[in-house]
Amino acid sequence: MKKAYSSFIGKAVTVELTGKKEISGYLIDVGSEVLIIFNGEDYIYVSSIHIRSLRVVSIDELDIAEPTSGPQLEQEDELALRKILTSAKGVFIEIYLTGNQSIHGYITSIMNNYFTFYSPVYKTMYISLQHLKWLTPYSGSLSPYALGKDKLPVNPSQLSLARTYEIQLEKLTGNLVVFNLGLQPESIGKIEKVESNIIQLITAKGKSVYLNLQHIQSVHQP
Repeated sequence: MKKAYSSFIGKAVTVELTGKKEISGYLIDVGSEVLIIFNGEDYIYVSSIHIRSLRVVSIDELDIAEPTSGPQLEQEDELALRKILTSAKGVFIEIYLTGNQSIHGYITSIMNNYFTFYSPVYKTMYISLQHLKWLTPYSGSLSPYALGKDKLPVNPSQLSLARTYEIQLEKLTGNLVVFNLGLQPESIGKIEKVESNIIQLITAKGKSVYLNLQHIQSVHQP
């Protein structure tokens, strides 16, 4: 990807992502796993695995001002996803997974294939790295929902973390959880068992639903 897109740095582009989402702006930088796009207001760090296509558009069509300052999450070497997430730890950011909802808060830990995220709305969340489409750092001294520091704890959860997403979900066996922000009725329930990447979830009416762990984007406890 880096070699293919590097010649477009500084140009106006539109990037189509999985889930029929588009981001338009100036292409600022290209790495092996991340593109940085300035949309006129914010720097957006896009995960390359979700990019379906990129096309150059005219500046008139874009109709946004060029950036006057550099990206907040500067990288001295390769633009790798884990390095960007590490740079973003403790920084207020907006992340996008799927659907029409974004999540606001900050990263607290980064593990092998997932990271923990604190949201004032959903509290501690466990988010799969492979499902992160993009992140956008807040500019200046803004905080989510203009909340004070007392509402945004530094250490929001005492639950120990497993190295992998699969084992972390196993540790939640017996607990009531919400998968994928609860956008589907069968995504809320008690984890009965996790085995061979299949999660047995008990719904509110006591029925078992078997979910493919590979499609679990996020999990939090209500």
